[in-house]
Amino acid sequence: MSVKVNQLTKIYGDQKAVNNISFEAKKGQVLGFLGPNGAGKTTTMKIITCFIPQSEGKAEVCGYSTLDSPIDVRKRIGYLPEHNPLYKEMYVKEYLNFVGGLNKVSNRKTRVAEMIDWVGLGREQHKLIGALSKGYRQRVGLAQAMLHDPEVLILDEPTSGLDPNQLVEIRKLITELGKEKTVIFSTHIMQEVQAICDHVMIINKGEIVANDPVEALQNRITGSNVITVEFSQKIKKEILSKIPKVKSIQSLGDHQWKISSSLMDDIRKDIFDFSVQNGLTLLEMKKEVYSVEDVFQELTK
Repeated sequence: MSVKVNQLTKIYGDQKAVNNISFEAKKGQVLGFLGPNGAGKTTTMKIITCFIPQSEGKAEVCGYSTLDSPIDVRKRIGYLPEHNPLYKEMYVKEYLNFVGGLNKVSNRKTRVAEMIDWVGLGREQHKLIGALSKGYRQRVGLAQAMLHDPEVLILDEPTSGLDPNQLVEIRKLITELGKEKTVIFSTHIMQEVQAICDHVMIINKGEIVANDPVEALQNRITGSNVITVEFSQKIKKEILSKIPKVKSIQSLGDHQWKISSSLMDDIRKDIFDFSVQNGLTLLEMKKEVYSVEDVFQELTK
């Protein structure tokens, strides 16, 4: 297990920034960590990366406690904070060599060259960091987070402020990383979650309100499979109720219906077979799928 959090709580004065949360992030998984501003995302990330201590509960990285073994935890984590703290007066290659020295990277020269190539900084490696665009600064931040080849990557808003082309490139890098490492990825861009993440966790007011695979998030709203169908003929509700595994039927007009079944049953084939057997002309059949943004808004109102 790469990251394990158990009943984690952080209290600032009278406020619980994080309230008794538990979750796991596994190797080979990109975990999308979502929540409105002030929900507790950054606080949780800072605890996992040993920047601040928790008030209660446990956080472990690769079996090491953030309280008892912070040095061992930091060796195994690459962290890119929301506000990328770079030395703007240093050159790109110079900075990465400096970071490699701090992390005691044994094959530093080779590793720096690999990271520069991997994040696409070849033409910028001899430029001052302060002269780079926001997108290239994010690449420098990602390179420094990966330089010591950590098992876990914590990325807090890594694509904030990037243009569309840069977004595509950084998303591709994160997707590749997620195949070999544990990645916890925070963002406010819902499309990114569907494009990058395998699993999504939503936190609101310091508490986890959802923790599911991306494709299962819609169940948080509907609790069932919902199919919208349109026939060329007028059909009575009693007739449609004969379709196997139907849980409820709602009329949307003379020809359109909303048919629900349990989450375990996808009844689209049953609807098609029923239409053929009863001589009905099926004009349209569509399964309702809620986006990550729909679920996010519903759970964090």
